[in-house]
Amino acid sequence: MPQNKELKTFEEAEVRKHNSAEDLWIIIDDAVYDLSRFVDLHPGGAFPLIEYAGKDATDAFYGLHRQDVLLKYERYKIGTIIGRKPQIQLSEPGAISKVPYAEPNPWQGFKSAYYTESHFKFRDAVRKILDPLIEEARQYEDSGEKPSDELVQKLGAHGILAANVGPGPWLNAFKLPGGIASSEYDYFHELLLHGEFARFSAPGFTSGVLGGMTISIPTVLNFGKPALKAKVVPEVFSGRKRMALAITEPYTGSDVASIKTTAVKTPDGKYYIVNGVKKWITSGHFADYFSTAVRTDKGISMLLIERSEGVDTKLIKTSYSTSAGTAYVTFDNAIPVENLLGEENKGFYVVLSNFNHERWSMITGAVMAARVAVEECFKWAHQRKVFGKRLIDQPVIRFKLARMVSAVESTQHWVENLTYQMNHMNYKEQSKHLAGPIALCKYHVTRMLHDVSDDACQIFGGRAITKTGMGRQIETLQRTYKFTAILGGSEEVMADLGIRQAMKNFPTSARL
Repeated sequence: MPQNKELKTFEEAEVRKHNSAEDLWIIIDDAVYDLSRFVDLHPGGAFPLIEYAGKDATDAFYGLHRQDVLLKYERYKIGTIIGRKPQIQLSEPGAISKVPYAEPNPWQGFKSAYYTESHFKFRDAVRKILDPLIEEARQYEDSGEKPSDELVQKLGAHGILAANVGPGPWLNAFKLPGGIASSEYDYFHELLLHGEFARFSAPGFTSGVLGGMTISIPTVLNFGKPALKAKVVPEVFSGRKRMALAITEPYTGSDVASIKTTAVKTPDGKYYIVNGVKKWITSGHFADYFSTAVRTDKGISMLLIERSEGVDTKLIKTSYSTSAGTAYVTFDNAIPVENLLGEENKGFYVVLSNFNHERWSMITGAVMAARVAVEECFKWAHQRKVFGKRLIDQPVIRFKLARMVSAVESTQHWVENLTYQMNHMNYKEQSKHLAGPIALCKYHVTRMLHDVSDDACQIFGGRAITKTGMGRQIETLQRTYKFTAILGGSEEVMADLGIRQAMKNFPTSARL
C-alpha cells in the first residue's frame, strides 16, 4: 500500500450501501475494501464478490484465501470500521508464531536444557533475514529457474552459506547473524538455521542454493590441498561460485563402491583423464565445481573438477522444482593431480566422511517441514467450516492433529539429543558412536513425514493436491517428502545400518 494513501473510517451502515457489482465494498476483519474495479479481475469470478457486496466477508474470505492475498491487493483497502478492533493478526516477517506446536517449545514459553541466549539471538536474526526472501524463493520454486547470483551472494555476505556447513574455522571470516561469534557457533545454531530454510516450503529452491554446496564443500575443507582450499572455499562461501557432490551414477546409488566413472593418470603424472557420467546431482546444472568420485587404478578416489570444456550438464526434472538444478553430468576432461581430495585410492573415506552431517542436516530441516504442516493444519481446522462446524470441532480432525503433533514433538527431541551428542564429541567419536543413531533417526524422520503428510492431506482435502492457494504448503510436502527417504541413504539402508551398528556393541554374554 502506498505510504501516502489516506485511510478513512466508516460506519457499517455506510458499507451496506455499496452492495452492487458496480459499487462493491466488503469488510474483512476491521478493514473496508472497495472492490468495484476488481470485480471483473477476480480470479474466482464475480459471483463470490457480489454475494458479499456490502457485507462482512471475513469468514468467507479466510475459508478460501491465505493472508498474503490481502497484502497483494492492499491497494483496494480504503479504511476501517469505526469502533471495531482487528481480531486477526496479520503475519509479519520475522515474527514467532503463537500457534500451538508451530515452533520448537523453547520458543513457546517452555524451558530448555539445550538452547542458550546465543541460540535465541541467532534464530531471531536469521528469521528476519530469511522471511523477506520467502516469496522470492517460492517464485523460483514455481518457475524452476536458477536462483539468482544476487540472492545467493546476499546469503553469503551474512555468513549463512558457511554456517550451513557447521562449526569450524571457516566461520572466522564472517560476521554471523545476531552478532554470534564464530567460536560460540555450535550444532544447535546450525539446527535452527536448517529449520528456518525449511519454513520456505520451497525444497527445490533450497536444494539448489544449499543442498549441493552443503554436502560437497566439506570434501575440500577437510581433504583439499592448501592452495585448492584458498581458491575454492572463499568463492563458494561468498556465493560467487556454486558446487555439487557428484557420486551417484545411472548404475549405482547407495552402492558407491560400484561406480564406473574412471580417472586414469597421464604418462607424465600431471593429470587425470576423467571419463564417465553422474546422475541426480543436486545443483549440478548450476555448479562451477564438482567434488567427484572416480575409479582409479586400485580403488575409489575423489577429485575436484571445475566446469570447463569436457564437462556437460543436462537438467533432470524431478518431483520438486528444477530450481534444484538436479543434473545428469558427463565428464570427458583432464584434471590436474593437485585437485585430488585426500589420498589416491582412498576416496571412499572422503565419501563416507560427511555422511553423518549430511543425514543429520536433512533430518533437522525435515522436522521443521513437518512442523510447518502442523501449523497449517491447526490454522485451517480453525477457519474452515463444513456441515455448520469448524473442522477443529470434529473429533476425527483433532485425532489427526494429535497424531501429527506427537510425531513431530517426539522426533524433535530425538534430533536435539543427537545434536547435543555432536556438540560434545569430536569427529572420530561422532563417527564411532553416532553413525547408527543418526541413520535410525533419519529412517524414523522419513516415516514420520509420511504419516504427517498423509494426515495433513486428509485435513486439507482437495486443496492438499492443488499447487496454489490454501493448501500449497501441504501439496509441496506430500509431493516432495520422499526425497528425504531416498537421498543421503534410503530408508531401508538407514534402518539396516542402524541395527548393524548396534550389533557391534551387543554383549556376547547377553541372554534372555
